[in-house]
Amino acid sequence: MTLDPAVAPLEVDPLLDDPQTRIIVCCGSGGVGKTTTAAALGVRAAERGRKVVVLTIDPARRLAQSMGIDSLDNTPRQVKGIEGSGELHAMMLDMKRTFDEIVEAHADPDRARAILENPFYQSLSAGFAGTQEYMAMEKLGQLRARDEWDLIVVDTPPSRSALDFLDAPKRLGSFLDGKFIRLLMAPAKMGGRAGMKFLNVGMSMMTGTLGKLLGGQFLRDVQTFVAAMDTMFGGFRTRADATYRLLQAPGTAFLVVAAPERDALREAAYFVERLAAEGMPLAGLVLNRVHGSGAARLSAERARAAAENLEEGRIVDQGRGKDGVREAAAPAGSSPDAPEAPEASRTPEPHEESQTSDPPNSEPPSVNQLTAGLLRLHAERMQVLKREQRTRDRFTALHPEVPVAEVAALPGDVHDLAGLRTIGVRLAGEDPVPGTS
Repeated sequence: MTLDPAVAPLEVDPLLDDPQTRIIVCCGSGGVGKTTTAAALGVRAAERGRKVVVLTIDPARRLAQSMGIDSLDNTPRQVKGIEGSGELHAMMLDMKRTFDEIVEAHADPDRARAILENPFYQSLSAGFAGTQEYMAMEKLGQLRARDEWDLIVVDTPPSRSALDFLDAPKRLGSFLDGKFIRLLMAPAKMGGRAGMKFLNVGMSMMTGTLGKLLGGQFLRDVQTFVAAMDTMFGGFRTRADATYRLLQAPGTAFLVVAAPERDALREAAYFVERLAAEGMPLAGLVLNRVHGSGAARLSAERARAAAENLEEGRIVDQGRGKDGVREAAAPAGSSPDAPEAPEASRTPEPHEESQTSDPPNSEPPSVNQLTAGLLRLHAERMQVLKREQRTRDRFTALHPEVPVAEVAALPGDVHDLAGLRTIGVRLAGEDPVPGTS
């Protein structure tokens, strides 16, 4: 599949080589190859001389395997086998550990211990809605603040809702700094039972009702947690706002990753529109797993018609060729008139048994049958290409300003550095396999 000349090609290498590019964010719907794209970009940038860290939120741990690392965790680990003057490091977000690090960095030891041991905090840090997305942004902010890497490549969380990772910091910040939390914190701030005297009747009734609904122990855990976290609430919102501004700043580039399928490109269109509305710098679209053919001039209709002609012709193979000659030849050193040895008097060789093990009536498919089958496969492939082209053209018609890079589909999964390197080559528009795009 070739790009329409009217669509600007996405120039990946200039983006990676630009020292002003400090953050690349790969976003898109689930299952379109974001993790592989992020890893391939990291490998290519490192082999072109940059010091790169790839942050992934992929729970399948395929990134670690493809980079030859036993496992990834919350600490960047250097990847061996990079060919070039740069360096590649990789890490996988540990959501709870990142939350723990925030607490430990912004609270004194006693208060930090009280927070970390609090049951409500343990539930919040392990699986509260939006926590993973918030912690991904928190970790990005930490990596950028260290200024240790030339380039940070982010593989965003797999999420059904587009750009949840942008909304989550606001949602979590609003929750932690909201009126409901402040209300729960009021009894602790006012001094326990003595302070309760100052609460109005409505407050007491509401707290009692919440205790019945949520459970008294749970409510006490929340109140203890909120009291311990009181001094940190403002920090969550401040850091979320700072990271949000970082994503809008020059030096950040968003790549929307999609597959040439209707639903994936519909999500990609939403991403493009949302990024524009938020003022986020979009570099372009990466279209993954694009199918191609080395015989694109043979249409699906012509291939199918040729297959039907072959099948209806009923052309049979002519003779058995050399096999028949060998069977008619007399054994070496024997007289032509000599009688053939009885079959029962010979002991069959092992290889002869295997040769006669096929069912007696089975015949191999003829050349015409094989050719017809290949023509039908080609027709199906051309239909796929046509459908992908139509879907892609619909997207580019709506967003002609978005540069596009197409990555030809590979015959198998990417499971090592060589595979990531191949993806990087294709991202840069250098197709190593002729006739696949």
